[in-house]
Amino acid sequence: MSLIKNIFKKRNKRVVIIGLDGVPETLLKNLIDEGVCPNIKSLLKSHRLYKMDASIPEISSVSWASFMTGTNPAKHGIYGFTDLKPNSYTIYFPNYLSLKEKTIWDKLEEKGKRTTVLNLPGTYPARPHNGILISGFVAIELSKSIYPQSLLEKLKEMDYRIDVDTSKSRDKNLFYKDLFETLERREKVFLDLWEKECDLFIAVITDTDRLQHFEWNSIEDKNEKNHQLAMEFYSKVDEFVAKIISRLESNDEIMMMSDHGFTGIEEEVYLNKILKDNGFLKWEESPPTNFAKIDSSSKAFVLDPSRIYIHKKGKYPKGAVEEKEVDKIKNELKDLFLGLKIDGKSVIKSIFSKEEIYNGELLDFAPDLVLLSNYHFDLKGNIKSEKWFDKTHFKGMHTQDDAFLITDQNFDNKKPHIENLANLILKKING
Repeated sequence: MSLIKNIFKKRNKRVVIIGLDGVPETLLKNLIDEGVCPNIKSLLKSHRLYKMDASIPEISSVSWASFMTGTNPAKHGIYGFTDLKPNSYTIYFPNYLSLKEKTIWDKLEEKGKRTTVLNLPGTYPARPHNGILISGFVAIELSKSIYPQSLLEKLKEMDYRIDVDTSKSRDKNLFYKDLFETLERREKVFLDLWEKECDLFIAVITDTDRLQHFEWNSIEDKNEKNHQLAMEFYSKVDEFVAKIISRLESNDEIMMMSDHGFTGIEEEVYLNKILKDNGFLKWEESPPTNFAKIDSSSKAFVLDPSRIYIHKKGKYPKGAVEEKEVDKIKNELKDLFLGLKIDGKSVIKSIFSKEEIYNGELLDFAPDLVLLSNYHFDLKGNIKSEKWFDKTHFKGMHTQDDAFLITDQNFDNKKPHIENLANLILKKING
């Protein structure tokens, strides 16, 4: 924006949200202390860095839905990246159109305010709203990821990329090249769209999550070959933050956040195999090709990453568990998983019934139990695994209690939760 415009036409106050997908508060502190993120550090002169709780389960689809609606899954309807269609074993992928609650920008639109939403996971396919939207993960087609459609050709010309190509993750040279190029193109588009009028500007960098899933060891260990490359990437993210800060006007407000934390993986834990070997789950074929191959004698099954569903009569086509049996089975499952250990280490930190963590009219669709693991044990709902535990090419996993929030808001020593942010943002804009 030119100096002349600044003098003669000061724009309205803007609230700015920068999301760094998956970045834990503990890592961000280290990056600041090590001098990798000096611009984020400068923001802390006027703002405070909080450790923040994310959703349960601690995955992007649930946490970002909770962020954008200010509600829990029993109200917004998103319990995971995948779910079963009601009264069936058919897997589907909940998306932006599956949300059952109004978003922050839906509520702002009712007051005539505009929002720019860029690369926020869970916003595919794009739908009309008063402003601009570029969908984030899981976005499949660029043409269905953009509102208004008039932006499509411009984004193609700028070589905008929806996401990092994770298929390159086994070749680290290709992976890092793609990581830096994707961030560069994303930044170019974000800064260009900054100039468009809006009251709320949301921009999310999801590339941090991709780096951490495949290179957490390189992030943590200074002796790893790619450690410096990883630090250079966070430095580039910090430079993007600086470019946003430099564009703020005196009445603007900025917040930064992540949707969950991260830690390294010691073991992946395959919950459906554990259920099978303990008599809770049986398949009609081995290995099963899909959930439709579940046997009617099954008592429970798991959907990724850690959602346990009781195979109830009347809820599932082959379900045979009577309502009077449910509590007994839930208690048996709690005993099983709370007793699960690897090399003497307890795998499961907590087990929640749906009534403990969810509240809303969609509670009937919630998992009966949700497991939360201790750090370093990555829970999986894979139905084909023949092992209880394994290690793959993934190096990092999500955590629930170590997301971060940077804000000028005082939480009075209370730990913020990602569901708190929508109302905070609305108050900042509406007054």
